[in-house]
Amino acid sequence: MTTPTAPVERRIPESVHRRRWAILGVLMLSLLIVVLDNSILNVAIKTISTPAPTGLGATQSELEWAINAYTLVFAGLLFTAGLLGDRLGRKKVLLAGLAVFGIGSALAAESGSPVQLIVFRAVMGFGAAFVMPATLAVLMNVFEREEQPKAIGIWAGGVGLAIAIGPITGGLLLDHFWWGSVFLVNVPIVVVAIGLMVWLVPDSRDPRPGRLDPVGVALSVVGLVLLVYGIIKGGQLADFGDPKVLASSLGGLAVLVVFVVYEKRSDHPSIDVTYFRNKVFSAAMAAITLVFFALMGVTFFSVFYTQSVRGYSPLETGLLMLPLAAAQMVFAPRARLLVDRFGNRVTTTGGLVLLAAMLAAFSLLDADTPIWLLEVIFFLMGTGMAHIMTPTSVVIMQALPREKAGSASALSNTFRQVGGALGIAVLGSVLSTSYRNGIEGHLTGVPAALRHTAGESIEATLGVARTLGPRGEALVGPASDAYLHAMHVTALWGAGVAVLGAVVAGLFLPGKAREEPEGQKEPELVGTEPS
Repeated sequence: MTTPTAPVERRIPESVHRRRWAILGVLMLSLLIVVLDNSILNVAIKTISTPAPTGLGATQSELEWAINAYTLVFAGLLFTAGLLGDRLGRKKVLLAGLAVFGIGSALAAESGSPVQLIVFRAVMGFGAAFVMPATLAVLMNVFEREEQPKAIGIWAGGVGLAIAIGPITGGLLLDHFWWGSVFLVNVPIVVVAIGLMVWLVPDSRDPRPGRLDPVGVALSVVGLVLLVYGIIKGGQLADFGDPKVLASSLGGLAVLVVFVVYEKRSDHPSIDVTYFRNKVFSAAMAAITLVFFALMGVTFFSVFYTQSVRGYSPLETGLLMLPLAAAQMVFAPRARLLVDRFGNRVTTTGGLVLLAAMLAAFSLLDADTPIWLLEVIFFLMGTGMAHIMTPTSVVIMQALPREKAGSASALSNTFRQVGGALGIAVLGSVLSTSYRNGIEGHLTGVPAALRHTAGESIEATLGVARTLGPRGEALVGPASDAYLHAMHVTALWGAGVAVLGAVVAGLFLPGKAREEPEGQKEPELVGTEPS
């Protein structure tokens, strides 16, 4: 005689549970515009750098700030945005963030100068900071625990979808419209996302948020902004020993140390820093930070390789990136199957090793390398990313209680953004220094007033070459050679960082979990998962 199976007790209301997949679709649409914007901008960089009326005539430094103003505000406010979502309601915060992002996009499209573009990109970053953590926090509150890995995998696959759509959309827009259209396209997506969210998405918040922690919030914002600013400035100057860079970076680290000490002693902390004692949680954070360090830096130079060295158009560049996006879309939702079979450690470490190998493979590319090899590299990079993003996101989100989902998501995204900013700054500095060293010997015939500018980047060299007419044609070949050498050096640095991430994952992430006896309580923290 068998005992009747007890009905499954759901923590999610039935009305929400029934529409959970539709809600996930709305969340992915919201995520889409945040990721879409960055992937579109990567394709538009070359166009924006050309003089008016085609572009804004932005310098290499201004281009970096157009990217980094967004990152600086985004990273600085992510943690605060997650806390506000937990306290005020994730749906409210998500709607407000989308509205601000849409307004910033419309203003950026009408920018009349690089400075205006940088300011309006910062406004977009402000809105995006409230969108990104809220999407994952809402997801954790509409799916039961056993479905969360699958939902997070699909969520991560949405990033791949945005990576695919962004460059192609950007290329099509730049072929037919002015450069500002790459920002204006966000506005109708925002309007649709807001309408669907009001209709479908339930609100949720921490039922016991506790007292406000204004000192902790202020310390987190100041510390993150100072740290990210110092990283960005160091990359621009190609000198991390510069007094301004050191003052900002060390000042930011000092403020963050004060933040940690204050939170440990507070009876109402914004975040319980003891979660970082869980080695699995901390290892997942470290792995995702190192991945984005390596990936963002390498992605930045790959656009110039395809457009400036190989001569592809923005649309063709977008199409070339399809394999990376397709792999992430296909494998991210399925990564949980490998985790179930082999465990987090093997899956994530394998993804990092594959990513490192593909980053190193960039050092083999030349001006006449068959383009299908680049496509293979992009596809395998996307495959590696899919098997890193999903397992680490699940580990991080399930490590904290469900009611703290906004804080967990914000922490994950903060570490990701700081890693990305570091990657662009540090690897961008390596790229710039290597390029200048390679091209300087060929600039002797360039007028002294233009020589420094011509050595900043391959686009700057080619721009100066165009102003010199026939005399400048002699610079085209050396510029391509110097850039390829700089790209090879930078790619190997990126690969080294990915290897470091693989070591961290291999040492500290949990192995395959043993089957739990039926009815046994699931562990509160993933760090207690047997290895």
